Amino acid sequence: MNLNRILHVDGDSFFASCEIALDKKLEGRAVWVGGGRRGDGIVIAANRVAKKFGVKTGMACFEAKRLCPRGVLCRPHYDEYRRLSAEMFHVLEEYSPMLVPVSIDEGFLDLTTMDQHVWRDTTPEKYVREICARILREVKLPVSAGLANSSRLAKLATDAIKPGFLEIKPGEEKEFLKDRSVRELSGIGKNRQRSLAALGALTFGHVARLPSPLLKQKFGIWGQQLWLFANGQWNEPLLLEVKDRTTISSNTTLPCDEPDYDAALTFALSEATRLTGQLRREQLQARELSLTIRFNDFTEAGGSHRFREPQFLNSIFNTVLEGIFRDCMGGQVKPVRQIRLAFWNLARLDTQPTLWGRTGAERWGALDDAAHKLNSQFGNSSVMTGAQLALRQIDDAHKNPKAKCPFVPQREMVKKLWGTDADPLAHKGDWEKRLGNVSKQIQFRH
Repeated sequence: MNLNRILHVDGDSFFASCEIALDKKLEGRAVWVGGGRRGDGIVIAANRVAKKFGVKTGMACFEAKRLCPRGVLCRPHYDEYRRLSAEMFHVLEEYSPMLVPVSIDEGFLDLTTMDQHVWRDTTPEKYVREICARILREVKLPVSAGLANSSRLAKLATDAIKPGFLEIKPGEEKEFLKDRSVRELSGIGKNRQRSLAALGALTFGHVARLPSPLLKQKFGIWGQQLWLFANGQWNEPLLLEVKDRTTISSNTTLPCDEPDYDAALTFALSEATRLTGQLRREQLQARELSLTIRFNDFTEAGGSHRFREPQFLNSIFNTVLEGIFRDCMGGQVKPVRQIRLAFWNLARLDTQPTLWGRTGAERWGALDDAAHKLNSQFGNSSVMTGAQLALRQIDDAHKNPKAKCPFVPQREMVKKLWGTDADPLAHKGDWEKRLGNVSKQIQFRH
């Protein structure tokens, strides 16, 4: 039986690294990327040079400039970040038949059988460092990596070594974990941390010394898994699970503080229409809806609604949304800065794209599918609702809306990489040929 060998690859200060890749003049300088409507709000990414001056994610850009006067502030270029991300993942997919992307700059590769096919002529460290070097050479992006017997441990290895590469060899898992805080493990929330602390378990070494039945009694199956993990016995295979999303949301700072509440409502309705279209394209419907309004003094008002049955119709969403908006804006006088809208508690929507469907769900699904195809072919403004058209007439800034944040659900990343979200091994034969070529190149170099 082969021990699992899972590789975690993570971009270093990804957004800032992308800006440096796009402009060679920024190499060696302190760089941070700013969010907000003008790109000078808060720091959303900073490279390691900037971090040495104390620049951190979430800090105000003016504070970053005070700490690092010679640093460079870059406005985000999300379309370019997506392009560079795709290039990075296309390199990675040549090295394993199983690639699981988890964010725009982070993914896992299954290298379990490499000792039989590739590592006979090299070492895991040389092999992974070559992957990282190739991404830096071809995509101009620095990445770090960790190799271990599970995806969770591989990620901890990456976090521990950044920047660089760390392999946790078989048999060394427990030693690596013993002094590390349980807070470092993804999936451990504050409640579980407090419960573990009450048992005297602050590190994985503490967890390893606790009785397994006690953890099972306290936390169920998760407690058993945690005990095995802390003792270095969690040998977890890498699985590509394409799950339905549970929420879809929009968080938009308006181009300028909006004193006209009717205009703000029009924008909210337009965003609801856009999100509803996305829901229907993914064959989903929402049971709950929430709206949050942030004013120019950063105070907020909002509300939510739970439907008796999951919904998918614009008309139903818009009626509820307008009611929430009117309720939370009653008595307000401050201009609107930001609008946050979310559909959640999602359920599957069974529709077939036939224009003469027997049900309303089928007909609405077909209509949205046709509108999406027209917009894809002729531009995003080819087919619009009345709210979307009114919004563009109110504010010229919305005629060419900015690209949204580049994070996308895992299923969409998988589909873009392989052309399908059903069978990631559909092109396994092509991959084996590419792997053979890569293996020959590495053997030639070493």
